[in-house]
Amino acid sequence: MGSSASHAAAPPSPAPVVASPTTPPVGLAQLLHQKTKENGDGEGPPAKVDWLDLPCPVPYEELQREASMSLKPELFEGLRFDFMKMLNQRFALSHSVFMGPIEVPSQSSDVIKVPSSHYEFGANFLDPKLMLIGRVLTDGRMNARLRCDLTDNLALKIHAQLTNEPHFSQGMFQFDYKGKDYRSQFQIGNNAFYGANYIQSVSPHLSLGGEIFWIGHQRKSGVGFAARYNTDKMVATAQVATTGIVGLSYVQKISEKVSLASDFMYNQMSRDATSTFSYDYILRQCRLRGKIDTNGVVGALLEERLNLGVTLLLSAEIDHAKKDYKFGFGLTVGE
Repeated sequence: MGSSASHAAAPPSPAPVVASPTTPPVGLAQLLHQKTKENGDGEGPPAKVDWLDLPCPVPYEELQREASMSLKPELFEGLRFDFMKMLNQRFALSHSVFMGPIEVPSQSSDVIKVPSSHYEFGANFLDPKLMLIGRVLTDGRMNARLRCDLTDNLALKIHAQLTNEPHFSQGMFQFDYKGKDYRSQFQIGNNAFYGANYIQSVSPHLSLGGEIFWIGHQRKSGVGFAARYNTDKMVATAQVATTGIVGLSYVQKISEKVSLASDFMYNQMSRDATSTFSYDYILRQCRLRGKIDTNGVVGALLEERLNLGVTLLLSAEIDHAKKDYKFGFGLTVGE
């Protein structure tokens, strides 16, 4: 009895508080809601795709523009100086001086370089619906580009290159049409060149296209197909043509300032395959781009902003197989 009295007198122990498994704390609930919203695997229905409102794809000729920024930097050898002066909001003049060797084609594997220099004068006219760019060099070459927006969806492009050497002058007319979720282009050039391409968005991230061309002077024709898949973090492209060319590219955006790229090119006619790996690193006042390919060619381009309107250029390219070394120094002044 004393034992039961002592047990009765003891205060009851508080029951343990067990949180309901179906009611997580407020902080955890918000975190889970945010995660499911980011991953798109919440309990609610997934976001529906409006197949009648797809984005407009990039032009067919610019499928690999993100990869080309780092895979194909504008490397040079020798000394280069560029100066640009804005006369008003639409008109600008440019002056360029280049001094350095140029490679001469040869039948042997040795690289033959000849010292060269030239001066280039340019004029630019930029308008919301009209763009005119002209360049004249001291060696007799002249380049001209024109872009005119005929309507909101139709644009005319003209590219021309005139030289003193016979049969080396070129001209090209392009008509670009931009639809709601597609783009098309028709080309007419010298030597009886005719070409057309079309690219269509088939999903919010995937676009497919094709091209066809005919060169009457050489009696050659070709058909090509392309695909592009892009998100906020990556861009992948694939191109194949009946001429025997296969091209693949991939760009991974590590952050807003760092991106990595790679590509693979195969030429069935020459049985040549090349892969290139590159990087693009943007700092606060400089930009560094570099590449290396399977042929042993290593290149890098540094653009250092010294002051407002003044940029220093350092270029280097090393071909270990051919024992060819190229180094360049440049300065760009102007807005």
